[in-house]
Amino acid sequence: MKRFLLAATLLLTLTARASLPAETSAAETDQRTHPIDSVVVTGARYRADIRHLPMTVSTVNRRQIEQRHEQSLLPLLTEQVPGLFATGRGIMGYSVATGAAGQLSLRGIGGAPQAGLPTTGLMVLIDGHPQYMGLMGHPIADAYQSMLAERVEVLRGPASVLYGSNAMGGVINIVTRKMRQEGVETALHAAYGSYNTLQTELTNRVKAGRFTSVVSGSYNRTDGHRPRMGFEQYGGYAKLGCQLGKAWEIYADVNLTRFNASNPGSIADPVIDNDSHITRGMTSLALQNDYGRTSGALSFFYNWGRHKIDDGHAPGEAPLDYRFHSRDDMLGISWYQSARLFEGNRLTLGVDWFRFGGRAWNRPLDGSERTMLADKIQHEAAVYLDLRQSLASWLVVDAGIRYDRHSHAGSQWVPQAGLSLLPSPNAELKLSVSKGFRYPTIREMYMFPPQNPDLKPERLWNYEIAWSQRLSEGRVSYGINLFYIDGENLIMRIPVDGRPKNINTGRIANAGVEAQAGWRISPAWSLNANYSYLHMKYPVLASPEHKLYAGASFVKGRWNVSTGVQYVDGLYTEVKVNGNGAEKQERFVLWNLRGSFRVCKIVSIFVRGENLLAQRYEINAGYPMPKATVLGGIDLKF
Repeated sequence: MKRFLLAATLLLTLTARASLPAETSAAETDQRTHPIDSVVVTGARYRADIRHLPMTVSTVNRRQIEQRHEQSLLPLLTEQVPGLFATGRGIMGYSVATGAAGQLSLRGIGGAPQAGLPTTGLMVLIDGHPQYMGLMGHPIADAYQSMLAERVEVLRGPASVLYGSNAMGGVINIVTRKMRQEGVETALHAAYGSYNTLQTELTNRVKAGRFTSVVSGSYNRTDGHRPRMGFEQYGGYAKLGCQLGKAWEIYADVNLTRFNASNPGSIADPVIDNDSHITRGMTSLALQNDYGRTSGALSFFYNWGRHKIDDGHAPGEAPLDYRFHSRDDMLGISWYQSARLFEGNRLTLGVDWFRFGGRAWNRPLDGSERTMLADKIQHEAAVYLDLRQSLASWLVVDAGIRYDRHSHAGSQWVPQAGLSLLPSPNAELKLSVSKGFRYPTIREMYMFPPQNPDLKPERLWNYEIAWSQRLSEGRVSYGINLFYIDGENLIMRIPVDGRPKNINTGRIANAGVEAQAGWRISPAWSLNANYSYLHMKYPVLASPEHKLYAGASFVKGRWNVSTGVQYVDGLYTEVKVNGNGAEKQERFVLWNLRGSFRVCKIVSIFVRGENLLAQRYEINAGYPMPKATVLGGIDLKF
């Protein structure tokens, strides 16, 4: 695969170089028209032209989020981002612990490659701040609601230079909403559908001079498509901002969600009273500056959670006489400053410090003394440097390095390097090599029988080449990228002296192709598609070999209609662990349809149909997904 990538790199480089214009001045370069979503923050910390970044970044904007009419961001991201997949088990809700869904995989990197442990190798960010459970080290899927997001940026491939541990496979950065025009806007979303499913959301946004605010609240619930599979969620988000001058801005936000979820177990192994009661919170304070030639931010963030779980019991058995409890938190301070020292140069220096951990215990129902499972606090500190330099109007070089130290697991040097070649204003060729890593979590080191306090960091290398182009004045666009991932030291559960133990013995060797295309046929009609192929030497749960999505949308007058077909093949729902067990793969085709009609200036009605082909399929083994479902509702904006 490495030889193939090298040959493809040489061929595309020669092709791109041959197509360069005879002369292109810096002024002409600066005057090029940038396409929509060409400016991102995830791959550079500061606002950067996506063409100048050596890594691959996919974006999903607010219009796409609203068009989906869904309370969670994950189904939309699974459709729109090649190589990304999120597991599901029902019509709404992911939950936590045994039987939970919401596991994320990007190019086969996410959870443990065979054991199917929670997502720890793919980082979720909110405005650049890490979001994961302090003890378990994984994101909480039910916390990432659509009401938060102005846009979502997904960096495909290691991002450990900028974001450290857990960004081994990439990052999903949720950029929160902000009112940009003067005035007040209030929006109400309400919908009802199959299995007594209810979605509600109320959002108020204000901009008055230098002051901006966003306040949102939501309530969502469903009975579920199986008995004992109910889900209920309350959520709230508030963000306040103030422009302190031409170059300075300060903002603070808080996000709270409370959900109650029930797990009926698999079809073959049902469970009674497996209920979770989860509270998650996030708050941050950031001071930002932007002088043009230099920009940066100093930010503080704090995440916390309270979990109470009844692991349930099999039919006919006695209920458990205890409940699992945990309290966790994560505190962080992040600073970076980026500066253009001279023409074509951009230098970024940053420092991160994280403190995370918590306590977990089993509490007997008879009031006797609780059993402590963990009481740990750990720290991570890092400094990083990234240099981006334009050597010519058609060539940008990027190099970065991070030194990261963990209070228990040691330290890591993390490099990355890349080239961006711009043969024309509408084409880019990118080449990159980058290292990703992940420190073992407190759970893996200290909790439950497989624990091992001597675990070392996981690490991998990603090699990638990408080509993208826009044609017909930007109405047609396409892109393709090839990658090879070589990882070692992955944490696996293997038997030692007859007992399971976490050991740094796993490997990963993934290679693949990702492609995306779009065609704006007319002001009313547009098409989009994406495809990913993933070859896994070592099978990985929740990582399909083939994933294809093709969609169309029609927007004219009062009508907004979109439809899409998603094809998934080679999705591992069961894999062998240490040579034991069986492998099982799923294949399915999903057809979804969404439409809305604007009744008047402030009122729109909509309907959403999912799995309209009534496919029988599973994503989590033993948890059949619902057949066709329908949801309809109303949007008010005033």
